[in-house]
Amino acid sequence: MDNIIICPSKYVQGPNVMDNLGAYVKPLGSSVIVLADDFVTQLVEKRVSVSFSEQNIEGYFALFGGECSQPEIERLTAVAKDQRVEAVVGIGGGKTLDTAKAVGAELSIPVVIVPTIASTDAPTSALSVIYTPEGEFSEYRFYTKNPDVVIMDTQIVAQAPTRLLVSGMGDALSTYFEARANERSGKGTMAGGAPTKAAQALAKLCFQILMSDGLKAKIACDNNLSSRALENIVEANTYLSGIGFESSGLAAAHAIHNGLTLLEECHHLYHGEKVAFGTITQLVLENAPMEEINEVIEFCCNVGLPTNLTDMGVLHIDKDKLLNVAKAACAEGETIHNMPFKVTPELVLSAILTAHELGS
Repeated sequence: MDNIIICPSKYVQGPNVMDNLGAYVKPLGSSVIVLADDFVTQLVEKRVSVSFSEQNIEGYFALFGGECSQPEIERLTAVAKDQRVEAVVGIGGGKTLDTAKAVGAELSIPVVIVPTIASTDAPTSALSVIYTPEGEFSEYRFYTKNPDVVIMDTQIVAQAPTRLLVSGMGDALSTYFEARANERSGKGTMAGGAPTKAAQALAKLCFQILMSDGLKAKIACDNNLSSRALENIVEANTYLSGIGFESSGLAAAHAIHNGLTLLEECHHLYHGEKVAFGTITQLVLENAPMEEINEVIEFCCNVGLPTNLTDMGVLHIDKDKLLNVAKAACAEGETIHNMPFKVTPELVLSAILTAHELGS
């Protein structure tokens, strides 16, 4: 198996870099479609339009409907095709960005990703997480290349709700542990080969930055201000976790997240919030040392991530429902099978219940 690392062609991060968007888009095309939901459109449309005007770029804004589903991808692809655009720009959260990547792939045009939050590691990856129109996990969709440009405006991130930044920490929290499991099992990664040492190092650095700067970044974001710690966490949540998960591998934490989407009680949670509990569950599943499990639980408590089912809204423990979650996590093709041992739904159910008790 070849060792492979993949990443965006360009990653740009800093306060107010949104104002330079046109300069980064111009080399890719002079006519672009901008995908954003209604709230984000109101937040950035004026700045984006000014930036595009300075570069003589024609920008067409199209409203994103809220779910990265096949019908929504088809709708927006048709809009982009009608406008005969040369590139697609996605501005917003993870589902908007994943939809932009899907539209770009459908039309074989460049993709520029502009997150307004640092809530997931989706921005840098060559894949989209596709959901049903009702919000349940459907599939991973893989592309032949990563986004052409990723632009992270940390001032916008600092002004977003703190819960979103913390959710990104939850997503990033799994990166090192899933990479470690993948290394032990020798399974292939989402990059299509074995992990490189560089990707593994980025995954570990991601975890180290979370532990050192996570709480400080949360406090800065609580005050809608940037800081060195927040800058570091934005890079960890987005770039380090993005390269780390894609080129070092996913394992149980994300599969358990996918299973949890079956629980209606968890539908209000963000992706990273469910992944955080999935990480604790993975550590229990692999019988990690209690010192390590406690470190992760303490971190989650400090920044406000769920550590048990009650935190996630599951007020009644129904083992039959949780077994369905475990079965979904163990479905054929799920990343839980990258663990370095055979995993069954019964083992996952046991780990979920144990993680719940430990995190309570």
